[in-house]
Amino acid sequence: MSKERARRRAEREAEQARQAALRAEREARLARRRGRLGRVVALLPNRPARIATQRGIKARRRRAQNGVVAVLFLIVQAIAWLLWSEWPARLGVFVVSLLLVPVLVTVAFDRRS
Repeated sequence: MSKERARRRAEREAEQARQAALRAEREARLARRRGRLGRVVALLPNRPARIATQRGIKARRRRAQNGVVAVLFLIVQAIAWLLWSEWPARLGVFVVSLLLVPVLVTVAFDRRS
């Protein structure tokens, strides 16, 4: 019985040693890669960090809704520009549109948060 236990322990230790060697090799490879990457990045000029955009169904839906609102706003401005030649009327439509866009977005798209 003790010979069987010793054999299993030897197998376990051999497997652990093999896993440790693989892990050490992987970490050494990663360290070399980081070193190469660090040298390459040091040669490049400084650039601002990239700002990641939000992804997902909610973000995609919100972007689509914002696009619709922007297009409608521009259509209203174009119609006002074509209908009225007086600047105060055009300016009035612009100001009223700016004030009503948040209200309409809240009501139409249920953005109460």
